[in-house]
Amino acid sequence: MKNYKSISTVLIHGGIYGDERTGAVNIPIYQTSTYEQVSLGKHKGYEYSRTGNPTREALESLIAELEGGVAGFAFASGMAAITAVLSLFKAGDKVIISSNVYGGTFRVLDKIFKNFGIGYSIEDTTDLDGLDQSITADVKAIYVESPANPLMTVTDLKAVSAITKRHGILSIVDNTFMTPYLQRPIESGADIVIHSATKYLGGHSDLIAGLVVANNKELAERLAFIQNATGGILQPFDSFLLIRGIKTLGVRLDRHVENAEKIAAYLERNQAVSKVYYPGLKADPGYTINRSQAKNGGAMISFELKDNYSIQGFFEQLQLVALAESLGGVESLVCHPATMTHASIPYEIRQKVGITEGLIRLSVGIEDVHEIIEDLERAIKAAGEEN
Repeated sequence: MKNYKSISTVLIHGGIYGDERTGAVNIPIYQTSTYEQVSLGKHKGYEYSRTGNPTREALESLIAELEGGVAGFAFASGMAAITAVLSLFKAGDKVIISSNVYGGTFRVLDKIFKNFGIGYSIEDTTDLDGLDQSITADVKAIYVESPANPLMTVTDLKAVSAITKRHGILSIVDNTFMTPYLQRPIESGADIVIHSATKYLGGHSDLIAGLVVANNKELAERLAFIQNATGGILQPFDSFLLIRGIKTLGVRLDRHVENAEKIAAYLERNQAVSKVYYPGLKADPGYTINRSQAKNGGAMISFELKDNYSIQGFFEQLQLVALAESLGGVESLVCHPATMTHASIPYEIRQKVGITEGLIRLSVGIEDVHEIIEDLERAIKAAGEEN
């Protein structure tokens, strides 16, 4: 492994670069399920592609290097990655999750892992004293997103890691919204980092993938066993596509963020908008902490229109920005968390944490920023005229 100083260079040359046999600058797609062995008990490093595949290995090496971890693991989806991490725990264990996390994370804990005796509690991870006091003997991990989905709540990752170390439990950070280009949780003390690589890392809305990075050998060995035993691995072709997507992550995110900062400022000025959630705005309560642990505010924005504006009318009038699940692609996407990404969270909990019926989540793409703003302006105006 070469020591490159700039993450922009590591994005392109990190991990396992190219093919030594042919000189190809791209890692080949090893589209094989099995490998011929030299003799009984002797092979060339690979036996079966669920256990190990050279294309997937190149991706796993790359994400480990980007996040500054010991080892990386590639899965068939972000949820498969989250499921593998939660499989580290056993009956009687409990995981604390942030008060607003991706709905799928809540769902798998509430509907699947709860059946196996693994509990959870929802806590405000920005309240460090309260978080510390909520840790009981059965708590084995704190799972956070920062910024969190969908309210962009910022959690102090160093402070949370200090709490987990003091209690001898794990710090798990979902870094999907920021990626290692903007934020590296392991540098703040995190034990495990998770990505829905479907989003910014892939970047083109053309694959489904999940990644996990462990910061120590013992965790890496446990995750490797879980990955192989449960088998939710990423296929070679998707591994190749994801490596290709990661190579342009830096230039894409620079444009994503440039656009997002302008759009957040526009929404903040707009008289029809009652609230903007974006940690890149100085008025945002998470701005200072976010600046201490991330390069900038990222490219995800949530906002609410005033009560006399029709949410339905807003979505119907958009022409450039697509109403769709997911985020992080080159195209701008908008969604309604209460009925889409966070619909699996009970209404009472959504209301309690602030995921209201009027909340709109915007994934800012890399189109011309003036045209994105024009589209939002037209839709907001139409939403007001409907009432």
